[in-house]
Amino acid sequence: MPGASLERMLHEKRRPILVEFDPPRNESPEAFIGGAQALYEAGADVITIADCPIGKASIDACMLAAKLKREYGIETLPHMACRDRNLNAAKALLMGLSMEGIGQVLLVTGDPVSHEDREQVKGVFQMTSRTLAKSIVDLQAQGRLNPFFLCGALNVNAQNFDKELERAKRKEESGIQAFLTQPVSSPRALENLRSARNELRSALLGGLFPIVSYKNACFLKNEVAGMEIGDSLLSAYQGLDRAAGEAMGRRQCLIMARQMRDSVDGYYIMTPFRRVELVKGIIEDLKQS
Repeated sequence: MPGASLERMLHEKRRPILVEFDPPRNESPEAFIGGAQALYEAGADVITIADCPIGKASIDACMLAAKLKREYGIETLPHMACRDRNLNAAKALLMGLSMEGIGQVLLVTGDPVSHEDREQVKGVFQMTSRTLAKSIVDLQAQGRLNPFFLCGALNVNAQNFDKELERAKRKEESGIQAFLTQPVSSPRALENLRSARNELRSALLGGLFPIVSYKNACFLKNEVAGMEIGDSLLSAYQGLDRAAGEAMGRRQCLIMARQMRDSVDGYYIMTPFRRVELVKGIIEDLKQS
């Protein structure tokens, strides 16, 4: 049986659990579908699918979302990046999603195309997530598009969070109704999340990323925008093998979830390296707590 929409779950105060599962980079989706089914059966309320993350081509997020919804009854939240399509193409895709019974999207500006691909691939960037949201709202008011529940991104690790919060307020004015946050893994991020709770009227879904190793932690700290990892957390992973690293990541996610509980309406878990069993354990922890 198909699940309830994200909007309905939030309205009913059900504290939904969203899980991001990256799309495959080839035309064989079997492993992706198996993983999405396993996560959904483990208790994920919504599977979110990134739109060509880090600017590398992968199976289209909206087409995967439609397949999961239509064939497997899995509630989905596809991401829609402004990097790869103009406004006309975005409108066409939204109408296709509506036809498939999907009424919720996460609007993001999108990662830039990587340097090595820029000779062949050009980013479009005709609009931002905010201007796309406003266009969708206008189309709905004209009766040209069925209502969509619009989600946006909130970076609680931003160096200038006051500026990020003002940007989020402008997104709300444009039609964004819920925010999925970047991973919360530091006291500063928790404090910023509490500020967002006080300042924003939209639903907040707190980001959780299970770090799995010291190498993974170093990469996230030094190379990935929007991540903030303290030195004490970094050092805690030194010397851990795979099993111990995953156990540490799982514990840290539960600690963060408990600390942010009063500031969020649900949780948004990112799946590292397609480690489905690890995320299934985190879902179990959240359900029990």
